[in-house]
Amino acid sequence: MLGSKPNEEFRSGFVTVIGRPNAGKSTLLNQLLGQKILIMSDKPQTTRNKIHCILTEERGQVIFLDTPGIHKPKHKLGEFMVDSALESLREVDLILYMVDVTAEFGPGEEYILENLKQIKTPCILVLNKIDLIEKDKLLKKIKDFSALKDFLAIIPLSAKTGENKEELLKIIFKELPKGPMYYPEDEVTDQPERFIMAELVREKVLQLTRDEVPHSIAVLVESVEEKKTLVKVRAVIVVERDSQKGIIIGHEGKVLKEIGSLARQDIEKLLGSKVFLELFVKVEKDWRNRGRSLREFGYTNRS
Repeated sequence: MLGSKPNEEFRSGFVTVIGRPNAGKSTLLNQLLGQKILIMSDKPQTTRNKIHCILTEERGQVIFLDTPGIHKPKHKLGEFMVDSALESLREVDLILYMVDVTAEFGPGEEYILENLKQIKTPCILVLNKIDLIEKDKLLKKIKDFSALKDFLAIIPLSAKTGENKEELLKIIFKELPKGPMYYPEDEVTDQPERFIMAELVREKVLQLTRDEVPHSIAVLVESVEEKKTLVKVRAVIVVERDSQKGIIIGHEGKVLKEIGSLARQDIEKLLGSKVFLELFVKVEKDWRNRGRSLREFGYTNRS
C-alpha cells in the first residue's frame, strides 16, 4: 500500500503503446500489470478501442494506452481504430513502439515510422518475441532500426515470458516526470466491468471460430443482475452474415456453449463471484460501416 500521499520522488504519466497488428501490445501490458485486463489472440487487429491500463508502484504510476494495431483500414471500424492509435501519439509523455522481430519489415512499419518522425514525444523501441529469433538476427534488427530513427532506447524483450520487462519499466519510470497519482492505487483500468466482460466473450469467439468470423463480430453486454449467490450476465454476439451466426452457434449449439463456458470462467475471476452467462447471436448486416452500430458498440463518438 502506498498510503494517502505518494513520496516526493513519485513519478507519473501517460504512455501509449503502438505497433502493427499482432505485435504483442496487449500481451505486454497484461505482463506488466501482472494480470489479464486485455484480450489476446493470434489473429491481428484484436484490440479495437484505446484502453487505459494502470500500473501503480512505490516509484510511480504509469497509465498505459493500449491502442489498436495500425493497419490500412477497409471499413469505418478500421478507420476509427487507426485514428484512435495515431491520435494517442500527441496525448502522452512517452511512446512505446512495439515491433514483432519475427515479421518482415514492410509498408506498415514505414507508415508508423513516418508518423513518429513528426512527433517530438520521446519514443522507446520495443523489439518483441526475442524468444523466437536467433541472436545474430536480433542484432541486425537493432542495427537496422537504429538507422531509421533516434530512439530514446531500444529494448529487446519477450512479452510472453516477461524477459527484460523490468529493464523496460526502469527506463519508463526514469523518463516520466514527477507527478500525482491520477487513479486510486487499486484501479488497473479505466474501462467499466461491462466493457471487459464483453471483451472476454469476444476473445473466446476469436479463439474458437474460423478466419471469416473474427473481425465481423461485436459483443454487447445487455444486462448484469446481481443475485444472492451469483451474477447473471446477458450478452449478445453480433455478426454480419447468417453464415457467421451458424459458425458461432455450431452443430447443436456446441461452439456457443464452449464460448460461454470459457468466457464465464474469466468473468468469474474478474468479478470474484459465481456467474451465470447467457449468450445470444444476432445478425446485423454490414455493422462495421454503420455509424449508429459503431456508436452502440462503443467504437466511435462521431456523428
